Amino acid sequence: MSIYQDIGLKRVINSCGRVTILGVSTLSDEVAEAAVAGGQSYVVIEDLINRAGEIISEYTGGEDSCVASCASAAICLTVAGLISKGKKSIMDRLPDSKGVPNEIILQKGHSIEFGAPISTMLRLGGGVPIEVGTVNEIIPEDIEEAINEKTVALLYVKSHHSVQKGMVDIETMIEIAHRHDLPLIIDAAAEEDFRKYIAMGADLVVYSGAKALEATTSGFVTGKKEYIQYAKKQYHGIGRPMKIGKEGIMGLLKALDLYENKDMKKEVEENLAKVQYLCEEINKIPGLKAIQIQDEAGRAIYRTRIMVDPTVSDKKIGEINKELRAGDPIIYCRAEFLNQGQLDFDPRPLCEGDKELIVSRLKELMKG
Repeated sequence: MSIYQDIGLKRVINSCGRVTILGVSTLSDEVAEAAVAGGQSYVVIEDLINRAGEIISEYTGGEDSCVASCASAAICLTVAGLISKGKKSIMDRLPDSKGVPNEIILQKGHSIEFGAPISTMLRLGGGVPIEVGTVNEIIPEDIEEAINEKTVALLYVKSHHSVQKGMVDIETMIEIAHRHDLPLIIDAAAEEDFRKYIAMGADLVVYSGAKALEATTSGFVTGKKEYIQYAKKQYHGIGRPMKIGKEGIMGLLKALDLYENKDMKKEVEENLAKVQYLCEEINKIPGLKAIQIQDEAGRAIYRTRIMVDPTVSDKKIGEINKELRAGDPIIYCRAEFLNQGQLDFDPRPLCEGDKELIVSRLKELMKG
């Protein structure tokens, strides 16, 4: 029994991944202990935010970092900082940014929905999103011609949600931004390499704490000290209702420490073993076909994709997804490709016995 079953909620088998709708990830004992210890003492919060920024930067290579309640909040703080540059009279009226430079340029294929539109995060910080190009093809001129005196930054979204083809690459975005004396923000919320984009020359990189790091609910932006200082000041403005608690910060710092020594190769091997088990067992179920796929953004994350064989069964993949979510325990899969007749299982968060239960449930659903 989980603590959620104690209050009358169903148990959830997470085969969707580290996603916000399911609470992102679970905490290790070490991270949980750090969070509890942090919550049981007092601290000057501003001092903690500044010290946390120094510690985070040791893991990212950034000049400084600003901790936040989540990656989305970090985007809002970053945008508000770039628009206000820490000036109180502007901060006090955000997200109203009329009369000051406030445009954020992003590629149309990067204007994603991840549970909320990324454009909403920009607007919360006072930004005006300027989408350039078309959804499947953008060239550097599209970006260059959108830059004007109102532009405060360029944004690149590194995500499996983004269109993967026909986009301008990060290196070109960095070159264009710097040639125009503008910062490039990279939304790398779910990425697993916390040094890569700073080393490439990005000015500000946003990460989730609860995804790859499996930390407490948290996030941070890392990069150029001047811009980070602007972001930190927003805790006296729009950042107030999205502040992170001391326990969340301490859990994040412990997770970063543990992540440095994580055996990533072993984690990938364990992931692949679960994927292969699911593929083999599901392919034995009449009416279903399963294949191994890789994450759309190119990360070393592998999943099992299932489809219905219409020559054997008239069951619809949407029906299967509904029935999996309606059961007890709930089995939650990735449904992004339902319109193409595909349902994906991400086995990384699965607990002992979960993969066998998934196979058993699918057998029941396909009977007859």
